[in-house]
Amino acid sequence: MKNIEIIGLGALNIDHLYRVERILEDGEAVVKEASLFPGGSAANTIYGLAKLGIRAGFAGAIGDDAEGKILLRDFEKVGVDNSQIRLKRGERTGSVVCLSDSLGRRSLYVLPGANSLLNADDLDMSYINQAGFLHLSSFADDTQFRISLDLIHRLDSSTRLSFSPGALYAVKGFKALAPVLKRTHVLFTNHDEIQQLTGMDVIAGTDTCLKQGCRIIVVTLGRGAKLKLNKEKAGSAVCYIRDAKNEYLIEPPTPRRMSETDATGAGDAFAAGFLYGLLDGKTLEECGRLGDIVARFSITRAGARPGLPTLKQLSRRYQELYHQEL
Repeated sequence: MKNIEIIGLGALNIDHLYRVERILEDGEAVVKEASLFPGGSAANTIYGLAKLGIRAGFAGAIGDDAEGKILLRDFEKVGVDNSQIRLKRGERTGSVVCLSDSLGRRSLYVLPGANSLLNADDLDMSYINQAGFLHLSSFADDTQFRISLDLIHRLDSSTRLSFSPGALYAVKGFKALAPVLKRTHVLFTNHDEIQQLTGMDVIAGTDTCLKQGCRIIVVTLGRGAKLKLNKEKAGSAVCYIRDAKNEYLIEPPTPRRMSETDATGAGDAFAAGFLYGLLDGKTLEECGRLGDIVARFSITRAGARPGLPTLKQLSRRYQELYHQEL
């Protein structure tokens, strides 16, 4: 595929979702519902962008099993270029077991599988450097982390880096991620991850990331949190956005709320909406609004991808909420 706008790099997993009565430290509980969906953080974001009409590709690894075929077919449905997904023969595709309860608490367990066999020779830099954006997320093993660090140094200056470290990379700490942060154009984290990464609260943590070299920092705040920016500006927000000159609070929309079924992949969905806005030349505040809308669509269905909107659905919802055309 030519003229690709964004390429994703990260783990490719099948998500096994289990709804349970409660998350246990020890003991026994009933599973209310079990389901299986395609997943992987960067993969979910790339899927969401492709569904919105963005020309996208993905680099990663799968096993030669039924789960790997499911992942390929799911990308094909929305037009993601699969040519750089490497098949690891005799290996199992990566998987994640996710337990969630009625209080919204989640517990995730990762089995990397073929993701841990992705090597530097599997990555075609001429393919990656053709795109305006590379969207990078985490791998479970240190080998792929080191490969990602090396790849950062080989990125063309014209290719902007979008980075979603997630919990697996945030726990590595600021020093370990410094080479990536220095090159990052857009950093996506949630409230817990920015604190884990920097050891600071949201406002101070984003300031530290700016000083490290990040151009834009996006911190999602779940159902909403109160942030105080200054004496004149404070409020409840679902997202905080910061660049070198400005900061924005994205407030929850006032019209009727969309029903919540499953929050799996909500952060990945937010990144898809935000990046769609950037690629379309929107302001950072507009990008934040788009990210919030896409995330709200995603949580109406079980799994990270089934609830993601088409461009028509996104445009209609944006018009309803903000009385503006996309």
